[in-house]
Amino acid sequence: MKLIGPFKQIVTLAGLPLRGKINDEQLEILSDAGILTNNGKIKSVADYSTLKKQNPTAELEIIHGEKVVLPAYTDSHTHICFGGSRAQDFAMRNAGKTYLEIAEKGGGIWSSVVDTREASEECLVETLKTRIDYLVSLGITTIEIKSGYGLNLESELKMLRAIDKVKTFTKAVIVPTCLSAHTKPKDFEGDNQDYLNYILEEILPVVKSENLAKRVDIFIEKSAFQPDESRDFLLKAKTMGFELTVHADQFTPGSSRIAVEVGAKSADHLEATANEDIEFLAQSDTVATVLPGASLGLGEPFAPTRKLLDAGAILAIASDWNPGSAPMGDLITQASVLATFQKLSTAEILAGITFRSAYALGVEDVGILAVGKRADFVVYDTNDFRNILYYQGRLKPTQIYISAEKL
Repeated sequence: MKLIGPFKQIVTLAGLPLRGKINDEQLEILSDAGILTNNGKIKSVADYSTLKKQNPTAELEIIHGEKVVLPAYTDSHTHICFGGSRAQDFAMRNAGKTYLEIAEKGGGIWSSVVDTREASEECLVETLKTRIDYLVSLGITTIEIKSGYGLNLESELKMLRAIDKVKTFTKAVIVPTCLSAHTKPKDFEGDNQDYLNYILEEILPVVKSENLAKRVDIFIEKSAFQPDESRDFLLKAKTMGFELTVHADQFTPGSSRIAVEVGAKSADHLEATANEDIEFLAQSDTVATVLPGASLGLGEPFAPTRKLLDAGAILAIASDWNPGSAPMGDLITQASVLATFQKLSTAEILAGITFRSAYALGVEDVGILAVGKRADFVVYDTNDFRNILYYQGRLKPTQIYISAEKL
């Protein structure tokens, strides 16, 4: 066994509700406490002196100075497997160019598809390693990663195989998602339905046989796939044994209802979610995942996060790190800004980037510092946990632990 501490504050997030609003007064904050671990799991979180007396043979990892501990974070929506850059898109968008004008200049999602198709699997693995290492340095130890910049059998499998290979280079938990239904590729001969059938008949069987992903995603939007064809696609993917998640309500409302109707684990984006759909989501077990990075990258309104929480939704917050609309990739900064604009409590933000995001991925053993959970936690050089959001991302973790091992 190993006893790590003492810490000035341990914010356990234990005992908080899975859904709805949370007041800061509900947070469990332990002072002068320690974390007792065994085989990478948490055995106890309690007063340090007491734990030391009760476990005299435990290995001691002594922490000096005033430090604050939180559960490690989960980023439940990223697109960090890609080739190339979209810096030109960002500059043109900020200069007032429209999506069509950017596409005509060779930008847009198709430029990422071209660059990703041209990249070797080895190149994708190397760039993925770098991005994952960055996320881990921010305290994120569970990371979802989507395909979706290949858009044909060869390149989608290349992306998913790269995501699978990178698992051997990191201690972080990687959750792959097949997003072949990102948009219909320009070089595909046929309509949307033909392409969705191609995914179902050609891509997903190989993904399943090679165990490259257990989750399937689709982008429901006027510029991508329409509601009826998307619902049919999702139900067929579900019949094949895949879990579902949906890019929903980013620019137009209504598709979050489809996510609920098909039993999707989460509906992500939600910037355009209508009031009646907020209630529909809140009464379901589908996680409402908001992506403030996309709002910051596009200059668009934030998802109605306050309303979703007040209605009783399961609310997760993720970065949407991607080369086009959300290039920042800093979940803590994004969540801190979201809190300011949507008036979210510190407890609501912390829940949204820990156990609620983990729930959206079906990962149940992280996000809370409690007995039996994996000992993934982050340490900050501060004497008050509220400083983490107060500094809006400027305060970085000084130590990251995965399964009780300091990185």
